[in-house]
Amino acid sequence: MTITYPVRNGVYVNLTNRCPCACTFCLRQNGPGVYGSDSLWLDREPTVEEICESLKTWDLDSKDEVVFCGYGEPTERLDDLLAVARWLKANYSIPIRINTNGLSDLIHGEDTAPKLKGLIDTVSVSLNANNPEAYLRLTRSKFGIGSWQAMLDFAQHCTAYVPKVVMTVVDQVTSPAEQEEAARICARIGAALRVRPFEG
Repeated sequence: MTITYPVRNGVYVNLTNRCPCACTFCLRQNGPGVYGSDSLWLDREPTVEEICESLKTWDLDSKDEVVFCGYGEPTERLDDLLAVARWLKANYSIPIRINTNGLSDLIHGEDTAPKLKGLIDTVSVSLNANNPEAYLRLTRSKFGIGSWQAMLDFAQHCTAYVPKVVMTVVDQVTSPAEQEEAARICARIGAALRVRPFEG
């Protein structure tokens, strides 16, 4: 079972298979792993202790960051994620990032951004589209048409608690004009935009 795996000079943490979305461009639909990793499908969700033990096997002092990003949505296990982040902050000086679909508030039924304060250095939110309808077509979120606004609200709330907030769109599913509009949305929120390559 792959709990942690390397990407470039970071260590990624694979918390769960669970996700409220079924994005049309998701890597999960193309195979069992990414970046040469073994299968990222989990037989079961690892405990906090197992995650910390797996992280200990890496020379974290030589790495650029720890990233919560696997084959599921990491904020599905927000409390456990934060417990691992708390352990990392107590033992290492490595930056911590969450790659998320931004639907944490809908998953948990509350404003979750304040919980990230002091524990998470960067939040990367998948913007994906510039309006609710296009977003729902791409993400197929189980929460429906309100998902887009909830994602934007989460990203904006994060700017008050997390040093760096980034929003991403995928190059192959957005036109240059859509990317320009995405940049305007990010500017309103106070987030940076990253146009990321499709990795099929």
